[in-house]
Amino acid sequence: MVAGLGLRVIPVIDILGGVVVHAVRGNREKYKPLRSILVDSIDPIVIGCVFKNFGFEELYVADLDALIKGTSDFELISRLTAQEGLSFMVDVGVTSIDRAERLFNQGVSKLVIGTETLTCKSFIGEAVKRFGSEHIVVSLDLWEGEVLVKSGVKGSIDPLCLLEEFESMGVLEVIVLDLARVGSGRGVDGGFLGRILRETGLSVYVGGGVRDMADLVELRGLGVAGALVSTALHGGKLSVEVLRREAFF
Repeated sequence: MVAGLGLRVIPVIDILGGVVVHAVRGNREKYKPLRSILVDSIDPIVIGCVFKNFGFEELYVADLDALIKGTSDFELISRLTAQEGLSFMVDVGVTSIDRAERLFNQGVSKLVIGTETLTCKSFIGEAVKRFGSEHIVVSLDLWEGEVLVKSGVKGSIDPLCLLEEFESMGVLEVIVLDLARVGSGRGVDGGFLGRILRETGLSVYVGGGVRDMADLVELRGLGVAGALVSTALHGGKLSVEVLRREAFF
């Protein structure tokens, strides 16, 4: 386990059709525009600014159009990253060095490479060598604990074996994202996360399932580096004021 400064909460902005949506269990065709107690807007730029004003310093952004269609002009990402005082961890389904280069040129801090869109494992190693371990985050995309991966990807797809393989390529950080838990209020899989932290040296972020402060306390106790959170923030189950007081950002 990599020693860190304690778990931090990273707000999530899921973008579909140019607006922020409420992600629920990976059913992207059914995602609806976000409804939030924090902001009366579905504009990604406005929402990013609101989180910045709250004092958050890092956001996770998923361009679902890019993930679904495999294309993006990155114009919206560029507008988001233009906001000073924020760093961005971004997933747009990048599977080539050229597209990764374009994304970093837009001011992205960390590129997320998800197993769901990965076409070749070696791309992760190439990206680490080209851009540095500190700028590449692998997302272990799961459905009920099973790895989501393209059919052409060769070799083991056992979750822990995959993570060990990615770690051998120089990966330092991983997101464990179980889409079946996203927006579901089901909680997190502490047992599986504990195994990853015991058996690898990776810094672990959790996506999907975080319900409330009790979940964050559990994750912090495990040694998890960060929690990607949306539903609990916008629905009020997690108070920004309490998160600030308890040093979760």
